[in-house]
Amino acid sequence: MELLGSLDFHRVREALAERASTLMGREALLSLEPKGSLEEALAQQAAVAEALAYPYRMGGLSDLRPALEAARRGLRLEGAQLREVAASLEAAVNLKHELLAVGEHLSRIAQSIGEHAYFLRRVEECLDESGDVRDEATPRLREIRRKLNPLREQIQQRLMVLMDRYPEAIQERFITQRRERYVVPVKASFQHRIPGIVLDQSDSGLTLYLEPASVVPLNNQLASLRLEEEAEVGRVLFELSALLAQDAEVDSTLGALEALDVVRAAALLAEDWGLTRPRLNAEGRYRLKGGRHPLIASPVPNDLELDGERRILLLTGPNMGGKTALLKTLGLAVLMACCGLYVAAQEADLAFPDRIFVDIGDRQSIQESLSTFAAHLVRLKAVLDSASEQSLVLIDELGSGTDPEEGAALAQAILEAFLARGVRGLITTHLSPLKAFAQDTPGLVNASMHFDLTHLRPTYRLVVGVPGRSYALSVARRLGLPEAVMVRAEALLGPEGGRLERLLALLEQEREALRQAREAAEAERSLAEERAQALSHRLAELEAERERFLEEARAEALRLVKEAQERIQGVRERAKAQGQGRALQELLALRDRYRPKDSSTAAPPVWQVGSQVLVPSYGPGRIVELRGEEALVQLGAVRLVVPLASLRPAAPAGPARQPSASRKARVASELDLRGLTVEEALLAVDDYLDEAQATATTPVRLLHGKGTGALRSALREFLRRDRRVEHYHDAMPYEGGHGVTVVHLRGSG
Repeated sequence: MELLGSLDFHRVREALAERASTLMGREALLSLEPKGSLEEALAQQAAVAEALAYPYRMGGLSDLRPALEAARRGLRLEGAQLREVAASLEAAVNLKHELLAVGEHLSRIAQSIGEHAYFLRRVEECLDESGDVRDEATPRLREIRRKLNPLREQIQQRLMVLMDRYPEAIQERFITQRRERYVVPVKASFQHRIPGIVLDQSDSGLTLYLEPASVVPLNNQLASLRLEEEAEVGRVLFELSALLAQDAEVDSTLGALEALDVVRAAALLAEDWGLTRPRLNAEGRYRLKGGRHPLIASPVPNDLELDGERRILLLTGPNMGGKTALLKTLGLAVLMACCGLYVAAQEADLAFPDRIFVDIGDRQSIQESLSTFAAHLVRLKAVLDSASEQSLVLIDELGSGTDPEEGAALAQAILEAFLARGVRGLITTHLSPLKAFAQDTPGLVNASMHFDLTHLRPTYRLVVGVPGRSYALSVARRLGLPEAVMVRAEALLGPEGGRLERLLALLEQEREALRQAREAAEAERSLAEERAQALSHRLAELEAERERFLEEARAEALRLVKEAQERIQGVRERAKAQGQGRALQELLALRDRYRPKDSSTAAPPVWQVGSQVLVPSYGPGRIVELRGEEALVQLGAVRLVVPLASLRPAAPAGPARQPSASRKARVASELDLRGLTVEEALLAVDDYLDEAQATATTPVRLLHGKGTGALRSALREFLRRDRRVEHYHDAMPYEGGHGVTVVHLRGSG
């Protein structure tokens, strides 16, 4: 855990957990650790690569563990819980069959998902979509419910008859339930008129909910059947809960789902962070090209390499130059690769170390009375005791926290021990003697972080082969310290220190010249990329222009549709004031206007008075008068003026006969009013009856539902006063009963 904390790996875990689809996957990602072997890490990386190529989804999966644990403890799960478990297992089975053909590694994980066929089949047989137990779950339950429904209808029918008998005593004409018993609302002042039991009353006390004496035996019988029903439902739920507890495939399914969620989250992180799949090797080679710290905003990428000849990189330079960040960049990349994750680099070739040793930061221990220097020594001792040729060592500020001379001597001895053990590592220090030691020691390579002396700021770019300068005197002189102080400091530095600084300055000048040459080459390449990008932008503009034209065409189509709808609405409004014939004439004209143009070149038919014609949407008719481009057509009892272009020749038939009302255009024979207010329903019925009468559609059905009975009463009053209505009545019980009113209309002539 100390290793993971030093490298901020917990933040990577949290980022992965945010991309998990299941609670199991989230918990697994928050405790993610390196794989136990190189082969496991490679297999995990391969699975992530397949998930990137095939971005499967983990939808429809809930956490099954609480329900599974309860079932295994012998508890009864509710129907909704069992339905949720079944839905998740079914989604898992579907995911399994989806992934069996996707790559080697994903299919191997998916194979661990069970089929759960018997449990899923029994749940489907016994529970409906909402989790309620079906009638067909058991023969006993089917028999109980076969009795329940007729009994309920019998109770309701008896209550309806009672309300019809005592209308003055009924507050509102509807049936409700109190204490799971059917009751009717009775005015408190008329309670004595209807014998029965008061089970409840309204807040105002004006309404009593009465169970009439005539339905008490039936309500008792209903309550008894409900108890039997509840017992049978409980038995079914216990059976299904036991099936879940006994399903031996559930544990392997949960494990596979967790693994698939982890892989998918790793793929999403690779996409979101722009990560790269690393190569893993067993030769102790570490190479990052364009490596960056994934948790730093706008990081500077660097190239870094450790191998058999360049085993330890000694990193020097000024404070705040990015040395520690580079240590964490390498450590985090290796750690993520060992977990089977992708890493933040353009290319990566990383060893799978047996151990990673990290000593970063000031972690003194007050409890153990350890100073900063002593705490460093404790961790260094652990490295010297346990590190091997396959280990990676990351040490920050080696030799710091004590006298510089003694610290340099101790640090050099530790470096020699590391080299003798063959470890790979990245080590930072401020001690100048170690720079000279690294210059002449095989396996140990100087490196530094570049510093922009002109602007007095670090560039965070790694420079290998050149030790870093402290820049202390240069920065002090630029910040304006007295010249006398600067001269004295340079004198105290001594000839040896001065020669080292001059040598480093010369190397830095040569390095700067090489950097400028490289930047010139990069500029040429950038120019070529800009030209390619300009072409890409032009293609994007052309595509955007094409989309604009398409959008304008869609908008014009929507405008035409809206215009047609507004005109039709206007015709309907004028129909009430001007009569049906004129309205139908306008509708024909509108339909002809918005009809797609016919590309046929066939000659139009020749019309004459008496021709039998077909008026689309209205049926057959006969021309009684020609009026230029229009004709007066007799359609039963209605005469219409219609454009000649909209007429079609009538199909050849037997002896001519007048079109009957049954051949007229018809409207739907049923109007659904459920969910509307009384005012909305009456307006809809008024328009509907106009259309039905004009097209001789009768009888018609008004579907208003049973509910409280308020809508039904209002409709009955409206129909009683309407002259278009000949008579009306309730539908047959098997066709809706009191919830549907059947209306017979008078003739339109």
